[in-house]
Amino acid sequence: MPLVVVGISVLVLLFLMTRLKLNGFAALLLVAVGVALVRGVPVATIPDVLADGVGGQIGDTMLTIGLGAMVGRVMGDSGAAQRIADRLLAVCGPRGVQAAMVLTAMLIGVTMFYEVAFVIIVPVAFTLVRVTGANLLWVGLPMSIALSTMHSFLPPHPGPTAVAATFHASVGLTLFYGLFIAVPIGAAIALVWPRLPFVRAMNPSLPTGLVGERVFEEDELPGLGWSLGVALLPVALIAGAAVTDMATDSESGLVHTVEFAGSAPVALLLTLLVAIWAFGPRIGRSLEEVSASCRGAAQAMAMILLVIGAGGAFKQVLVEGGISDYIKDATDGWSISPIVLAWLVAVILRVALGSATVAVVTASGVVLPLVAGSGVHAEIMVLAVSCGSIAFSHVNDPGFWMFKEYFNLSVVQALKTRTTYTTVLAVLGLGGVLLLELVLDTIGT
Repeated sequence: MPLVVVGISVLVLLFLMTRLKLNGFAALLLVAVGVALVRGVPVATIPDVLADGVGGQIGDTMLTIGLGAMVGRVMGDSGAAQRIADRLLAVCGPRGVQAAMVLTAMLIGVTMFYEVAFVIIVPVAFTLVRVTGANLLWVGLPMSIALSTMHSFLPPHPGPTAVAATFHASVGLTLFYGLFIAVPIGAAIALVWPRLPFVRAMNPSLPTGLVGERVFEEDELPGLGWSLGVALLPVALIAGAAVTDMATDSESGLVHTVEFAGSAPVALLLTLLVAIWAFGPRIGRSLEEVSASCRGAAQAMAMILLVIGAGGAFKQVLVEGGISDYIKDATDGWSISPIVLAWLVAVILRVALGSATVAVVTASGVVLPLVAGSGVHAEIMVLAVSCGSIAFSHVNDPGFWMFKEYFNLSVVQALKTRTTYTTVLAVLGLGGVLLLELVLDTIGT
């Protein structure tokens, strides 16, 4: 049975990494090869499948994560991240740091992918931890939870947007309805989860190479305007492109220019250039010093990118092994609420395949015949599928490895934190979707 293969492969991977202490990159590739053999993928094509998985995943994330890490390191080594962190502390106080991180993550995460927003905000979280002495998860986990919620629940992120197109739902209306679910649920979990005993028992150290060690004096810090301006530049570029895409169908040169500048890699590249100048020659630092910051970030990211790429290979093997086709066939004809069915299919696919985007796209194809005759609002069905796709993030999800490495956690610790919070978000999201459909039916919308 395909799902048994998935379960056994996850257990083997955990054994290799926790008991045998095998490197995550090697362990993921080894398990991926084993699953490919068991699922009958032709031996001659296995190297190509692994390469496609690594290439697809790295192609999607390398530029974003790499450039984002360089921007973050330049801001950290120049004191810009400390300037922002000091301002947050001055406004919110130590007790309000978590709320400030949640609000920041939600505002930025509405239009920015999880990975992009994560690498932009995380230097501030690292700096807050260093300055205040707080637990890394106490500060960083609320940020990650808020970003996960925005990315998985709402368009214009790729999964929900793709499902909206499949269901012929309004992207704008889906975003409007989704905010009523994502904001309260995401904020609640973000503030509750770091307070749970099993999370508070963890006290990971800051990862080396991704944040500067120096604490600056007040007169050494760059101005708040420049610090915030550089941090928010990619947000403005990406958000501008997203709004333009939703607001117009124009094919003018100006629209194409906005979309080009607002693509994540280009936006981050432009931000890096501005950061190098603003926190280099403009304040008296040499280009050699700034280049050293970029080199340090690149070196620190190397293993993270390798592990994320191997996670992509594992995911690709599961897809090639026919796991998604099996789930589609198995769920065909289930007689349950279309909203619950849409959510449940997305959950099963997420657990089996790892990729939230693959899960929502496949799930939308499974439940599409139900949309027209169910009487359920198309936008509600989009949200049902999207909520299901966040559940049970674990070792076959490349985002899991990014979370683990940045927060310097063991595999078991990452499972305890990320897997649990993503699952609770999915369950509460389903409840919110069902309640929202009831409200819409009541008011006759």
